[in-house]
Amino acid sequence: MKNNNRLINDFKKQTKTTIWKHLDAMAVNYAVYSTRLNGFSPFLTDYNVLLYCNSNNVVVVCLDCCGHDNGHIYEESESLSSLILSDGYEPRTSTVWKLAETVCLTKNCLRLCKADIEVFGVLLTEAEILNSYRLNEMWDAHNVMVIDDFTRLKYRRIRVNEDDELPCKEYVRTIIDASLDASTIERTIANTSETTTEVLKNEKGIDDDDDFAKLLDKFLNEGMEIVNENAPFSNTNDDLQEDEDVMDFDDFLEDSVHSDDETTADVTFPVGEIEQNQNISVKVDILRPIANPQDELNKLVGCCNIKRRMDELVALTSYNKMMHDLFPNGKQHEVSLHSVFLGRPGTGKTTVCKIFGSLLRQAGALSKGHVVVCDRGTFIGTLWGDEERSMKQVLEMAKGGVLMIDEAYLLNGKHENDPGKLVIQLMMNILADETQRDIAIVLCGYKEPMKKMLDTNPGLQSRFPNKFEFTDFTVDELLEITRRRIKDYDYQFTAQAWEKYCGLLTQAYQVRDQETWGNARFISNQLERIYIQHAIRCIKQRPKNNRELLMLTPEDIVPMEIPCKKPKMGF
Repeated sequence: MKNNNRLINDFKKQTKTTIWKHLDAMAVNYAVYSTRLNGFSPFLTDYNVLLYCNSNNVVVVCLDCCGHDNGHIYEESESLSSLILSDGYEPRTSTVWKLAETVCLTKNCLRLCKADIEVFGVLLTEAEILNSYRLNEMWDAHNVMVIDDFTRLKYRRIRVNEDDELPCKEYVRTIIDASLDASTIERTIANTSETTTEVLKNEKGIDDDDDFAKLLDKFLNEGMEIVNENAPFSNTNDDLQEDEDVMDFDDFLEDSVHSDDETTADVTFPVGEIEQNQNISVKVDILRPIANPQDELNKLVGCCNIKRRMDELVALTSYNKMMHDLFPNGKQHEVSLHSVFLGRPGTGKTTVCKIFGSLLRQAGALSKGHVVVCDRGTFIGTLWGDEERSMKQVLEMAKGGVLMIDEAYLLNGKHENDPGKLVIQLMMNILADETQRDIAIVLCGYKEPMKKMLDTNPGLQSRFPNKFEFTDFTVDELLEITRRRIKDYDYQFTAQAWEKYCGLLTQAYQVRDQETWGNARFISNQLERIYIQHAIRCIKQRPKNNRELLMLTPEDIVPMEIPCKKPKMGF
């Protein structure tokens, strides 16, 4: 039997340092079929999943990109269960449990096609599980193993072997069909473990204690995480089709700007870290392009002027691309992509910048469309020459995409010898280089200090002709943002709760300090506090049914921490 389980046993031997070489080896193993999935119903819908199978085994590999640096340090339950309630840690959904249930369900789905296949699950997670050393035997009994404490999982390029000639591909097809076909899932309920059975029943609306736990888990954990919009496992690829003689401009825009199926599967993105010198490394955020940037732009609350200006710039860029394709020797309109985003925190500058990069990629102006997010600390080091070394590395990382410099006005220091001024000069030299076309630089920051920086440097002013001003959201816009965000998780305010929330938000808005007001960021923080209060109430006072579980009541609306104006010192 050991030989029959070779695929599973080989996976069991892997560690944090060997797993990637093993996955590379699987991609060239002629006897192992492998494929990737953007989610696996019903338990792993929000995860990237890889399936490996031969004639006897199926291995489900789940990548949990929860964020290594976002406080994901906890202890798993000593007995495998859906809800983790450890002393000193926030309640959370167990991803290990989700994977174990997926393994159990997969095995029973395969039994339907009379395939006696062993199924095993491997979880690769960015979380740090403090008690993992005590749980390995228990996990193995549930046919799963866990390797934790990874970083940057979503940037891993994992190759697969999708050889259609391999007969074991039929097992994968059965698994995928089962995850999508409700009738197949229902047929497997009778053969599935007791825990899995209860969860699947609950998804069809049967009230039960597990129903409460499952929805509460989603509420506490999945509902509060930022959805990864840039999943790296995309296989679609719609190439721009061009008629030999005539190209219709509307068709061109439809294909190049509004295409929803653009892919980055074959694009290599940089790792978010640079070396200022031999002693200091600095992390840099890399935001991958999104699939439907025009839709995301249209969904933004307010920002009417931003949307219009963005559409104009992208349309002119697309027109230029079309004219160049039709008339290669013709003179092109000069279109600068370098821009200035003016606005306070929480007004959407980073969100629009990510959309901007993706739109320019679809328009053909940028080859990748990713966004490299930097600030003064990215460039200013401790040794002479750090600024130049950092700038070169950052520009190399941003090729094909957008270089976003947050709070760029801090580079314009008061002192004549401030190293930030050298960074600006280095950037100017790059902008003057006509070969540096495949990049857009966006300077972000508060309106007044940004205008002052541009006014004191005419060369910089002329290099950044596109200015976008992000104004503070109104109370009505903040309420609309609230409605959209709770709707994403199927929650609703009761009439009394909504009235209380509106009153508190209006009061907070009226006494806000305009220099520190967080706008949409304030809403995010407040909703998180409401989610936590709602969860505590639901644990203490179990709701009667599912509908009540998803209702936010006045008890859940906690007082808002209102950022008041700072008192001025002096006489």
